[in-house]
Amino acid sequence: MTRWVLAHRLPVVLVWAVFTLVGGALSSSTIKELSSESRLPDKPAQVANDTLAQRFSQTGGKNAPLLLVVTVPDGASADSEEVRRAWGELVAEVTPEGGRSVSYANSGADSLISADRRTTVALVYPPANRTNAPYAQSLPGIRQTVEKARIAGAPVELTGQPVLSGRDSGAQGSPVHETLIGALGALVVLGLVFTSGLAVVPLLMAAVAIPTTFLLVRGITAVTDVSFIVQYLVALIGLGIAIDYALLVVTRWREERHKPGADGPGPDDRREAVVRSVASAGRAVALSGAAVAISLAALVVLPVPFLRSVGYAGLLIPLVSVAVALTLLPVLLYSWGDRLDRPRRAHSPDSTMWGRIAGVTTRRPALTAVISGALLLALAAPVLALRLGQPATVTLAQGGRPAAAFQRIVDAGFGEGIARPLEVVVEAGAGDAAQGRLGALDGVAGSVAPADWERGGQRIVEVWTEADPSSGAGRDTVTAAVDAAGERPGALVGGGPAQDVDFIDAVYGSFGLILAFVALLTFVVLARTLRSVVLPLKALILNALSTCAAYGVVVLVWQEGHGSEALFGTPAIGAVTIWIPMAVFAFLFGLSMDYEVFILHRIRETHLELTARGVRETVVPSVVTGISRTGRLVTSAALILFLAFTALASVPVTDVKVFATALAAGIIIDATVVRGLLTPALVTLLGRSNWWFPNALGRLLAISPGRAAAAPRREPSAAR
Repeated sequence: MTRWVLAHRLPVVLVWAVFTLVGGALSSSTIKELSSESRLPDKPAQVANDTLAQRFSQTGGKNAPLLLVVTVPDGASADSEEVRRAWGELVAEVTPEGGRSVSYANSGADSLISADRRTTVALVYPPANRTNAPYAQSLPGIRQTVEKARIAGAPVELTGQPVLSGRDSGAQGSPVHETLIGALGALVVLGLVFTSGLAVVPLLMAAVAIPTTFLLVRGITAVTDVSFIVQYLVALIGLGIAIDYALLVVTRWREERHKPGADGPGPDDRREAVVRSVASAGRAVALSGAAVAISLAALVVLPVPFLRSVGYAGLLIPLVSVAVALTLLPVLLYSWGDRLDRPRRAHSPDSTMWGRIAGVTTRRPALTAVISGALLLALAAPVLALRLGQPATVTLAQGGRPAAAFQRIVDAGFGEGIARPLEVVVEAGAGDAAQGRLGALDGVAGSVAPADWERGGQRIVEVWTEADPSSGAGRDTVTAAVDAAGERPGALVGGGPAQDVDFIDAVYGSFGLILAFVALLTFVVLARTLRSVVLPLKALILNALSTCAAYGVVVLVWQEGHGSEALFGTPAIGAVTIWIPMAVFAFLFGLSMDYEVFILHRIRETHLELTARGVRETVVPSVVTGISRTGRLVTSAALILFLAFTALASVPVTDVKVFATALAAGIIIDATVVRGLLTPALVTLLGRSNWWFPNALGRLLAISPGRAAAAPRREPSAAR
């Protein structure tokens, strides 16, 4: 394939140039086509929320209400006629046309006034737009009105999840700034790796891969909704993966060109160096891309359009990066490689530091495996406390008047769940009975069923919990309320908490089957490539452990808050957003496999060469050579991805920050503890059993016995 590419250099360059220019020109319009909606088709909560949107002018449903709160001075009462009249007029004034609201003044509901009769709360649902800032149009006017308002001389405060989350500006931005930061960090690392003009080559490949992927995403938007998060994934994860794959090929090419007798200036010498490097490193790149694509297939099969769109884009990222690394990059190395490799210095493919580390791990493999395994398990242990759900409302409070206002609501006894209530749609005549039944449930802090919340023979009953719906107690109450409402014929239960329950069921209901599918497919690909049963099994187990360690870091940093304030200026969020663990698994499982493939591919190559020379004990020297020749590469590639994820963590969306934290932690743990220590130690302990590959399995996977043998005579040159 590489010979064909080099024989058709001009068409190859022209095709990629067209993709890059068109993709770059359309990138802004592609970003505008991205969606902020997250739907669960045919799920009960989605049906309820759609009904609310149709019957009640796009108000409520999954969108949390704005909360107005006032505490009158000592000696005054929010229950007085004067205060009730002023409060009712203010709530009516801030409720936009087509919106709906409820307060003690217009409903008389005791759930909306504190026990001491001094604090009262109103819930306001403006008409929402279909973005991640649903009240962006109406909120500025509401805020302006509230800031001027006084009730019995006391100021009125505006709070609620839409205000506390910071998602009321309507600005999504673009990933350009974060991508430039990641690219600058990558350039520094590449400069240290190559100390020559070759440092720009992987960046050039990324500059081609990213616009091309955006162009393909544009095509997907014509068929289905694609999440706005995809723009950050394509730009930043695409940056890291494209650079990593190019780095592997360029490193091997330089190794080939620096071999004695292989550095001639003639076209044949240059061509053969490119062919040999792509035949070896390119195979590893293709396998790595396949591993990433397989793990991302887990998102594509989910019945959640939002995550499916992330999966589609995720599949494109490695596939495009592999295509660039195997077609455009060989042309560039053949035509400009020698000119860019200046100043030309003596280069050793072996890393002294990683050679020493490999020497220590192979001399004490059992001790190394125990220590590194214990460290990995310690990092993974917090995953047992993982809590899925929307971040608790109190954790969104980062100071300021809205945070203090919500805390005052909680302290007055209204319950944390008032920020994210359930919305139950019942027949109009059954509203009062449903309110009484639901309001009497354990854990329910309040309920209202305003008479004017009735449309087309249906009425809304608002129910909220004492504890936050994301907490264990709050979730139990939500489940009990959903079950109780479901006993009434025709009742529909919507709102954010109900949709969270359905989301968890949709995403994780078949998680075991999805995990088995990904593991089996990955095993088949690795077994065919490595001609081994043991090595793929080991890789799968270590990948699962490193992914759990990344989850553990997220629980410690974000859910429990050990470092989130110092690193991100955000307190503990109390729960991890539902989609994040699945997306982290899909991306991290494949990305971690990259480094396993790089290392095991080189270990196997060395093993075959030594066996062909008649060396009987090949395991230790193969491990030492494999680690010394890939350690620097894996470290550099991991650092580049880490910098890309660090840039991703600067995106002003909390969910994206948590997602980026998990990926960054997972990559660093995987490249150091797992691949630098645990992998060489386990390969050493397993000895010759690493290469066990029964002929029956070879026939099943369509591999001839000769190819499946541990040391075929023709394999060394083919591997090179």
